[in-house]
Amino acid sequence: MIVVTKTCSIEQIEPLVKNGHIHFGENKVQEASNKWAQTLILNSDLRLHMIGKLQSNKADDAVRIFSYIHSLDSEKLAFKLNQAEQKYKKNLKYFIQVNVGNESQKSGISANDLSNFSNLCSKKYNLNIIGLMCIPPMNDDPKKYFFKLKELANQHNFHQLSMGMSNDYKLAIESGSTFIRIGSKICGSRT
Repeated sequence: MIVVTKTCSIEQIEPLVKNGHIHFGENKVQEASNKWAQTLILNSDLRLHMIGKLQSNKADDAVRIFSYIHSLDSEKLAFKLNQAEQKYKKNLKYFIQVNVGNESQKSGISANDLSNFSNLCSKKYNLNIIGLMCIPPMNDDPKKYFFKLKELANQHNFHQLSMGMSNDYKLAIESGSTFIRIGSKICGSRT
């Protein structure tokens, strides 16, 4: 379980860290960097997950502080992440974001492009792709989209799935999710 801590203060998060939780998610690089810098130094076992849209111009900072990126969705971003990994001598874990609902306003690659994009990321840019991520359409049954992502993962031999949030995590787990992203159920609703 990834506890999504966007907009939460480090003081709100510290009890979770002290009680042994290690996976935390943020959706903005700058906020994560400001909030987590000292805590990550003091707690080397913590794993920070970038779960929001990542712009290529923020790739350098993202590689510096995150262990996982859940929103890999373009060749330009893959190129910048590869450069940053070499610079910092790091090897992050990546999820390719798939736009399972083919929504024009959402990020992610199409299911039809997954094979080519996955090969490009792992072979040309040497990124450690461990799985797939999706965010289902808001006003539709999420289970069918979770099932679609699970099928894609099976077809492409991925064993990790990042799907499910506070409102649909139970369905995501039933559908095979290995990473759920829980924010409001733990940290309260955001304003």
